[in-house]
Amino acid sequence: MDKILEDSFNRLKRYCEREGYKGWDPYDGLTSRIFRSLPLIRTNRFFKLAWIQLFKRSPVNLRRLSLVSKAYNAKGLGLFLTGYCNLYRQQPSKETIDKIHFLAGKIIELQCNGYSGSCWGYYFDWQARAFFQPANTPTVVATSFVADALFNAFEITGEVKYRDTALSSANFVLKDLNRTYDDNGSFSFSYSPIDHTVVFNASLLGAKLLSRAYHYTQEQKLQLTAQKAVQFSCDHQQQDGAWSYGTLPYHAWIDNFHTGFNLECIHAYQLYTGDSSFALNIDKGLRYYLYTFFTEEGLSKYYHNRLYPVDIHAPAQLVVTLAKLGKLQQHRALAEKVLLWTATHMQDESGYFYYQRKKHFSSKIPYMRWAQAWMFYALSYYKAYD
Repeated sequence: MDKILEDSFNRLKRYCEREGYKGWDPYDGLTSRIFRSLPLIRTNRFFKLAWIQLFKRSPVNLRRLSLVSKAYNAKGLGLFLTGYCNLYRQQPSKETIDKIHFLAGKIIELQCNGYSGSCWGYYFDWQARAFFQPANTPTVVATSFVADALFNAFEITGEVKYRDTALSSANFVLKDLNRTYDDNGSFSFSYSPIDHTVVFNASLLGAKLLSRAYHYTQEQKLQLTAQKAVQFSCDHQQQDGAWSYGTLPYHAWIDNFHTGFNLECIHAYQLYTGDSSFALNIDKGLRYYLYTFFTEEGLSKYYHNRLYPVDIHAPAQLVVTLAKLGKLQQHRALAEKVLLWTATHMQDESGYFYYQRKKHFSSKIPYMRWAQAWMFYALSYYKAYD
């Protein structure tokens, strides 16, 4: 591993361990005790959306001033958990095993209650343009990443509870998520049990979870259901290999890291089920991804048609996508160039990574889930393939 990147990872690891994996989130503004004390504002959809966007977009961290506390985020813990599993595979140690058990145990504590299977959401209320999600509403995105991490922890430790909890989450996907069907009987999973939006990466993450559960159980229903969800998203892939974020008019953008999610999930379906029907979709999508979203200098474009903001998610997902697809060695020069630019321009001396770098200013807020967990996750894959 390049010396600069080795040092970058070690500084990040020390920072996250000092913080105990707790932190702020781009979308945690509604947990502000000041906001919650204003009843006429906190019940208004417009003000909730505006308040979240203010906190998300401001380069100044308003959280201490508005009394937003740091907290555990289940998805972030899942990313850390997979990262430590990668580290253990490379260099086994008791310290790493202890971290794996701590993170897996904490994740299991944070489950949402009242659903058909294990599932996870976010600890904060979240107002999106399409819908409002109260705190602790489970999402397919958080659940998929957490279940994947628990499967990884089971494979390292042999702890059956981790596997069984992850397997249970397949019932959440099968029974609690809504479905939007096309004329051919394929469908998209909803983002959560309380909405009906079609978001391709979210639906594919549900298919990925079912595919990995099928790998353990060989239950045919899991494979067949996952296949229909993958088919739906592949039918909506554009001729050049791109996907829009979703089907709503204001979800028509094409961005970097969600494209990476899509490719990773379709490949996971292929890996865990043995069904290679979508290999051409992966090949076409990967070409579009690699040649559209990364510059010669190593910057990661956010959108297909413009550079800024450079979001920390994008360079992280590049490494993960290449590693998961078995393409990291083939495209190692690109991955290293992107990681070196990111470590040089988006990492603080104390070890944490910035949220976004924009054309005229940067948001240097140390978000734990969005930035630190993702870069820890990505760099652990890079180390594993060193």
